[in-house]
Amino acid sequence: MAVVKVVEIIAQSSEGWEAATQEAITQASKTIKHIESVYVKEFKAIVEAGKIVNYRVNVKISFVVE
Repeated sequence: MAVVKVVEIIAQSSEGWEAATQEAITQASKTIKHIESVYVKEFKAIVEAGKIVNYRVNVKISFVVE
């Protein structure tokens, strides 16, 4: 039986929500091994002068504990 742990992370990118989600995975994978999945819980955007300048995601990352 596998034990799965979930951590919640907020990440951002100026390129889009997909890039922000990838940034969360990239940063998490520096210290977390065996990442299995990511669940995007929330989407947010920072707007300046009528344009989106940053895309933010709140994600839950699941990984197997050895």
